[in-house]
Amino acid sequence: MADQGPGGSRLPLALPAASQGSSSGGGGSSTGGSDNPPPPRNLQGLLQMAITAGSEEPDPPPEPMSEERRQWLQEAMSAAFRGQREEVEQMKSCLRVLSQPTPPSANEAELASDQQEREGALELLADLCENMDNAADFCQLSGMHLLVGRYLEAGPAGLRWRAAQLIGTCSQNVAAIQEQVLGLGALRKLLRLLDRDACDSVRVKALFAISCLVREQEAGLLQFLRLDGFSVLMRAMQQQVQKLKVKSAFLLQNLLVGHPEHKGTLCSMGMVQQLVALVRTEHSPFHEHVLGALCSLVTDFPQGVRECREPQLGLEELLRHRCQLLQQHEEYQEELEFCEKLLQTCFSSPTDDSMDR
Repeated sequence: MADQGPGGSRLPLALPAASQGSSSGGGGSSTGGSDNPPPPRNLQGLLQMAITAGSEEPDPPPEPMSEERRQWLQEAMSAAFRGQREEVEQMKSCLRVLSQPTPPSANEAELASDQQEREGALELLADLCENMDNAADFCQLSGMHLLVGRYLEAGPAGLRWRAAQLIGTCSQNVAAIQEQVLGLGALRKLLRLLDRDACDSVRVKALFAISCLVREQEAGLLQFLRLDGFSVLMRAMQQQVQKLKVKSAFLLQNLLVGHPEHKGTLCSMGMVQQLVALVRTEHSPFHEHVLGALCSLVTDFPQGVRECREPQLGLEELLRHRCQLLQQHEEYQEELEFCEKLLQTCFSSPTDDSMDR
């Protein structure tokens, strides 16, 4: 993404180093034609080298390390730490760009150039922060405070969605960063973006960041519940943006599978009725995820089964009709399986009382 940065401004000074980092090892090796691989450029590359070396077949008892091998190892360590330092400097350069005030008396062309430069900085940071070490360094440099406080809900849409994307990139699978982001109040802002922003790209990226903060993160899920996140998720599923609908339904299904203790809350919100209403809309691949969420909601949960059996829903007839439509379409087999599972779960048990025993 970094190649979309602006031209002729401060930021491109950092851009070549990023592209060089992604292509390191493409030229000749400095080991003079030996079998040693080129040294890794950063700490993550060094870790990968160690994992690869440890996965090879065990050799006979090692001989004393040769001078050539010792020199190569020293070069590898030095290159890894040097590469990490270079990437930290790139992040500092990006943060200097993002920390600058907007020019107070700029004309339209100058404002467009300023925005392009800031967008380029956010894109380069997103590339760099795919590396977890860089993501941690970014937070230590107070980058997350700047994102949440200044860029997430203000300025042009191009800055808002890139800020949301960067928050998600840094947060995914890193508990310490998730806790910092939650402590800054980012989840409330992200839910507002998902619910109200006029730009579809902003809403999709906000949903990505929300997912990174609540999946496998108990504190994030508790905040999500307090902020009525499930209602926001349902409204997102009712929009016309296909990507937003699919990703919202997928997140709902994931949360139901991972946290079945919240099924009662969802039933009390009328989630069964709303999901069935979505299935009744014009058929699309999105229905597979809606039916998957509905399956998760009723699995081992008698209250959900009872609500699916309500005559006014007409769910049994709807599912049987859908099964007939999908029988000859191999591309909809997962949706067909969800329909059959719902029929088996909700309409094969003899009585409601038997489910409670």
